[in-house]
Amino acid sequence: MTIKDTPEEWEIRGTRTPFTGNKTSVRTDDVVMPDGTVVHRDYQVHPGSVAVLALDDADRVLVLRQYRHPVRHKLWEIPAGLLDVPGENPLHAAQRELYEEAHVKAEDWRVLTDVYTTPGGCDEAVRIFLARGLSEAEGARFEVEHEEADMELARVPAEELVRGVLAGDLHNNCLAVGVLALVTARAGDGLDALRPAQAPWPARPFEA
Repeated sequence: MTIKDTPEEWEIRGTRTPFTGNKTSVRTDDVVMPDGTVVHRDYQVHPGSVAVLALDDADRVLVLRQYRHPVRHKLWEIPAGLLDVPGENPLHAAQRELYEEAHVKAEDWRVLTDVYTTPGGCDEAVRIFLARGLSEAEGARFEVEHEEADMELARVPAEELVRGVLAGDLHNNCLAVGVLALVTARAGDGLDALRPAQAPWPARPFEA
């Protein structure tokens, strides 16, 4: 058996959108089950996201602390953001987020991993990049607002973040997946064997 996720789409008898928000919406599909019954499935429709595990020469990860209202927590996270337009090149989006949230640029970019964050209730797909060769970005800093105006930035050793994830102290999805993927890649074929930054992404197709 090949352990690999495969695309599949069951018959949909009807669909409606009971809620449309600024960036996302909620959709209800009437889906035909294998036994022929039809059930309602509600889920959030999401444009997709990118996240950046930015690793400096001292093996520290650039993290930020931000308030997340749905969970009523300030979470330590890695830089991340939405794909602004359908078909947007995810590398360009990741470079933008690293600049806007941390005023940092990177010389070496690779795909660390691709995930569906909550596939039981949302179609969000996230591509997590590894960025190395960090330096301060040129020009003026991006003007932040709302929750981002209260952000804290830090550089934390990767091994400390791994301990925090396993201890249950760090909960952000992209941070947890990112740092665990980092140590796994190192223990395997090495970071230079990771996929190139422009690797295909079937969940959110784009033109390189």
